[in-house]
This record gives sequence, C-alpha cells and structure tokens, in this order.
Amino acid sequence: MGWGDLGVYGEPSRETPNLDRMAAEGMLFPNFYSANPLCSPSRAALLTGRLPIRNGFYTTNAHARNAYTPQEIVGGIPDSEQLLPELLKKAGYVSKIVGKWHLGHRPQFHPLKHGFDEWFGSPNCHFGPYDNKARPNIPVYRDWEMVGRYYEEFPINLKTGEANLTQIYLQEALDFIKRQARRHPFFLYWAVDATHAPVYASKPFLGTSQRGRYGDAAREIDDSIGKMLEVLHDLHIADNTFVFFTSDNGAALISAPEQGGSNGPFLCGKQTTFEGGMREPALAWWPGHIAAGQVSHQLGSIMDLFTTSLALAGLTPPRDRAIDGLNLLPALLQGRLMDRPVFYYRGDTLMATTLGQHKAHFWTWTNSWENFRQGIDFCPGQNVSGVTTHNLEDHTKLPLIFHLGRDPGERFPLSFASAEYQEALSRITSVVQQHQEALVPGQPQLNVCNWAVMNWAPPGCEKLGKCLTPPESIPKKCLWSH
Repeated sequence: MGWGDLGVYGEPSRETPNLDRMAAEGMLFPNFYSANPLCSPSRAALLTGRLPIRNGFYTTNAHARNAYTPQEIVGGIPDSEQLLPELLKKAGYVSKIVGKWHLGHRPQFHPLKHGFDEWFGSPNCHFGPYDNKARPNIPVYRDWEMVGRYYEEFPINLKTGEANLTQIYLQEALDFIKRQARRHPFFLYWAVDATHAPVYASKPFLGTSQRGRYGDAAREIDDSIGKMLEVLHDLHIADNTFVFFTSDNGAALISAPEQGGSNGPFLCGKQTTFEGGMREPALAWWPGHIAAGQVSHQLGSIMDLFTTSLALAGLTPPRDRAIDGLNLLPALLQGRLMDRPVFYYRGDTLMATTLGQHKAHFWTWTNSWENFRQGIDFCPGQNVSGVTTHNLEDHTKLPLIFHLGRDPGERFPLSFASAEYQEALSRITSVVQQHQEALVPGQPQLNVCNWAVMNWAPPGCEKLGKCLTPPESIPKKCLWSH
C-alpha cells in the first residue's frame, strides 16, 4: 500500500474508517520508511532490524538493481540472521505469520526454522495461474506442509478479482489471538497481499469502492484490521497489546489505475528510491499507553519495529552485529524526536540519504529506456527533468538535494551555490561516510536462479497428490531488468 491509500493520509474517498480510527486512537507517523522499494528486502529488514545490504537481500549481478524472491531464486534468509520471533522466544512469546513470507521458499528458509511457531500462507507472491509444467503454482502452507496451491484449492479469479484469501487470513489471525490471549505473550505478523497485483477481494467487498478493485482490496484489509482490534477489546487485552500498521514499499504505480494505489504527493512509486517508493503509511496503537490523536515527526523505519518489539518484551538487540532499527518507545510514549538518517538502497547501491528535512540523491534512476518504451512506467505522469531519469545517473560528486518539508514531491532541487545546500551536503556527507566506512555487506542471496528449485514438490505434496517433477538443475545468474 502507498502513503496516500488511507483516509487519514488524505485519500479523498475516505474508505478506511478502521485504520483512520486506529490513527485517531493512537499515533500517526507521516515520515516513516520501508528499508527498500521492493517487497522481499523490506520484509527481511523488518524481521532482522538490518538493512538488506547487511542481511543479504540484494543482488550484485548488476549495479543498483532491484531483486526479490521469485520461486526460481536459490537464496533466502541466511541462518546467521537472527529474526524477531526467534529472539522473542527468550521472553516466552509464541509467534505466527499469516500471509506472504517472501524470504525464501526452499526448506532451509521455512519460517518455522527461523523462529515462528505457526504459519498459514505462502512463500511467494500470488502470481499465476501456471500450467504446473513450465512453472508450478505457488503453494499455500499450514505450518510445515502445503495444504494446496493458489488458483487450485485457493482460487483467485483474475477476471473478476474475487478471492477469499483475506477472509481466510483474518480468521487465522483471530483464532490465533483468541488461543494465545490467556496463555502466552504473542507476536502476530499479519502479512496480507491483497493490494499486490493481481489485486483481489472477497465477494462482499468487490465493487464497493470508489477506487475500483484496488480500493475493494484496501477496504477489506481495513475491515479485517477493525475486527482484530475489536477482538482485542473483547478479550480485555487491548491495553496490553501493541499494534503497528505499515507497508513494505510504496504503491506500485506500474499497476495503476485499476490495480495500483496512491503515494499521495510523493514522487514515483514501488521500485524507485524516490519518496513514493519508500515512504509508507504508519500507525501505532496501544490504548492506555500511546496517547490518542498523536502525530510524530520522528523519521521512522520498518527496521525500528524489530528493536521496538524487543524493547517491549524486555529484551535487547543482538550485540554481535550492526542493528539499523531504533527503539521508537521514546517517540511513542514521550513524544521525543531522535536524530537519525534514512538510507535508500536499491540493490547494492546507496541511492539517497535523508537527514532531518533534507534528502540527497547520489544516484537517480526510474527504469531503463528499454523497459519504459515497453510501457513499464514507475512514475506515470510525473516526469521531473534531470530527476526521474531512465539512465542510471551518477550524482555522487554533486548530489541533488531536496527539502522534503517544502518540496515533498522532489521537484525543486536546491541550488548548488546556496548556503542551505552546502550546509545540508556537509551534514549528510559526514553521516554517509561514517555509514560506508563501517558497512560490512552480507553475502548476496539474490544472485542465483534455478528452475529446478521452484515449488515443484513442497513438503506435504505427497498427501495431496500435488507433487510435480522438477526439471534438470541448471543454476544461472538471475536477470534483474529494472
């Protein structure tokens, strides 16, 4: 979802009443960021508290290339990474993931091998349908074993957009909350993907939005969150439950208008390191602890949820590695603001950095001319000369700097000769130099693809008669075009 997809962030249809109420009862962050403009790296950052360049969720096959985990990817989350649910076990937490995992689908990357106790969902995006010959349909798991495949036992009607997946995911969440409420402290990671193309919604929501099918999906997600908050009240545990809503990247404008969302006033969308690609809606809710109706201008990151969650559980982050997430409790509970940079990586490349109100672009790129001429447009209707470039442009010697308060759309770079530019450049350069000197990149996980490792025969396929025969194993470099 994008920054502009919620009513409380200005979406004119005002079709997210539950999320809007969550904001009214808690705290809204207007300056909150994903760790990457793409799904898999952001999710890896969320659960490790570390930038994708550190945890390995990037590629070195080409300069500044986005990469993720399609089902032919060989890599995934390394065993050396310590994930949030794994650490929360030390405080007695029971953890469940509902929805998309996206950190690798091979057996060694299974979420239950990385700290989660329960899982209902899929290892990959719900792309398809496939013919199960050239490419298998994506499996859906319950815990260790598959229980079906998308477009088979879990249908998605591409023509109408009808699918019951969000309702299934909602029920999984409610059942888990009810089971754990009086037994153990719990961590629920509700990672639904209905607003990811191909966008879907269940029949009661289809055709109900002013915004088309994407709005239908957003309304159903909003309704589901309202039901989860309601059950927390019904179980009398709302004041002992911290809830946070955000997204893994900006809205995919490439899918607009029918299946793409809104990034509000910000430039471009998913896949780019402009604000529209990485600035996210973010809401915190904790009745009795977070005062109602608060707005925090703290620069926040999805990685902060790792460190903040550990703090809430009375735990400290691992000390044997760099952790990029901040503990947001001072901002949440005391209204404090902490100075920190936001780093915008695209693959192996630091594209931009924000410090305070100023953002410096060291490289600019939307996508290649070749892709653009094929109709792939990450910034439809938003051409900014010299900024939304279709060649990878090097600005490292003289970065483009924007004041995001006055110019959130990144349309008017500061004059190189201005005192404001020179002062901002000095501050940002110092922070970036310190970051890069200390950086130890992780082993890249998104370099190698192999059609033989796709979801041909997941655990449990024998019981269902769903095992498929893989092709010959031929590892090769993954080709990332954008």
